[in-house]
This record gives sequence, C-alpha cells and structure tokens, in this order.
Amino acid sequence: MTEQAEKGELKSTGYELFILLLSLVSVFNLVVDWINYIYPISELTLGVIRIINAIVTVFFLFDFAYRILTTSSKSRYFFKNWGWADLLACVPQLRIFRLFRVFRAVRLLRIFGVKNMVNEIINNRAGIALFITVFSIIVIAEFVGIYVLKVESQAPNGNITTSGDAVWWTLVTMTTVGYGDRFPVTPQGRTMAVFVMLSGVALIGVLASFLSNFFLAPPKKEEVEYAPTDPRAKLAELKSLLAEQQAAQATLVEKIAELEEML
Repeated sequence: MTEQAEKGELKSTGYELFILLLSLVSVFNLVVDWINYIYPISELTLGVIRIINAIVTVFFLFDFAYRILTTSSKSRYFFKNWGWADLLACVPQLRIFRLFRVFRAVRLLRIFGVKNMVNEIINNRAGIALFITVFSIIVIAEFVGIYVLKVESQAPNGNITTSGDAVWWTLVTMTTVGYGDRFPVTPQGRTMAVFVMLSGVALIGVLASFLSNFFLAPPKKEEVEYAPTDPRAKLAELKSLLAEQQAAQATLVEKIAELEEML
C-alpha cells in the first residue's frame, strides 16, 4: 500500500490515538490472562478485567464497522490493511490480533507526521478531550474496580463482593448518579471513593463542555477549493498575498515607531 493510500485510511488524530490506547489496554489485559496460567490471579480480579474487555470489544466492533463503511476501498482495507485482523480481534479468544491494531495505529500516526498531529490536537481540542474522557472512564473503571473489590470483598459487612458490583459502583459513582445500592465500608474503599467522585466531576464536566460546544457553537465555514486554472483561485491567492503584505507593513510601521521612541 502506498503512503498516500495509507493516509486515506487515517481517521482523525484523536480517534486514532483513542483506538491505540484502547488496544494497549486490551493487550495489557491479555498479558494478565497469560500470567494467570503461570501465577494464579484472583478470580474477582479476572472478572473485572473480563467486564472491561467486553466494553472495549464493543468499541472495536464499532471501529471495524466505521472503517469498512467509510473507506474508499473495502477490499483494500479488509485484505491489505489488516481489516480481517480487526474483525478477528473482536472475538474474545483471538484478542492476540489486537496487536495488529497497535502496529497499524502507530504506523498511520507516524505517516501522518508529528507536526500535523500537534496542529490537529490544537485545532480540535474538544474532540480530543472527548476521547480522553471516554478512555479515562474505562481505565478508572478497571483499576479502581479491581482495588475496591479486593479491599471490600474481605470486609465482614462489605456489599461490593462481585466483579459486577465493583464495576457498577465505579461507573455509577463516576457519573455522579450515586444510587446508593453499593458503597464502600472500609477506609481504603472510602478513600478511593473520594478519588472516583472527584475524577467523575472533572470528566463529566469535560463531557458536558464538549456536548455544549458541539450543539451550540456556530458551524465552521468550509473552505472552497478551486481548480488552479479557475480565476477565483487566482483571486484568492492575490488576496492572501495582499493580507500577508499588509501584516508585514503593519509590523514594519510598529518597529519604526519603536526606533523613533528610542531616539
């Protein structure tokens, strides 16, 4: 595949980074599963990981559908650009194929270029913030769920005793809903609850800001591209040159004024 064709397969920088980070989380969980065969890990911990893997798999299914529906060539994506590996990676027993997602995302982002990535992140901060928020929620749900379940399941009066309870409590607390059907009773669990609540307020605030900006911000004017032979293209080029000249002239006048003040 040519470099130009690979650039055509690249989605937004924020989206590609989001899929890359999810792939890394999935690969990390896969390594934990392998370690379990050598050094047995608590079944409660594995239960939390399996729930998170199920959530991540939903995102990967969406990603596969999104790519194959928006690509310029479905056969090229599926056969030459590892689309078949994306599909197989959605099968829980074949998560090893998610390594291909990591390699491809890194390669696409490298081809896109660091400068272009930074520019897009600066110009599309709201979109980047949305992806970071969703990723943070998933990561917090996994690691906080594992920790809280470990300390609460050992408490005599604890009510967070299953993997489902731990993930449910974390998500409910993070979204500031707080049903109260599950709650920590140990000092360690309550300390973690404070962290989850503060994180939830920050993350939900970012999400609310994104939605507000998405629905209320005026639409951006799309730049119209003309053919090089079109007189309007020449006119636009001359206007751009004139604007640059006026900016340079204004800077020159400012510098002259500074020198006059010094004299």
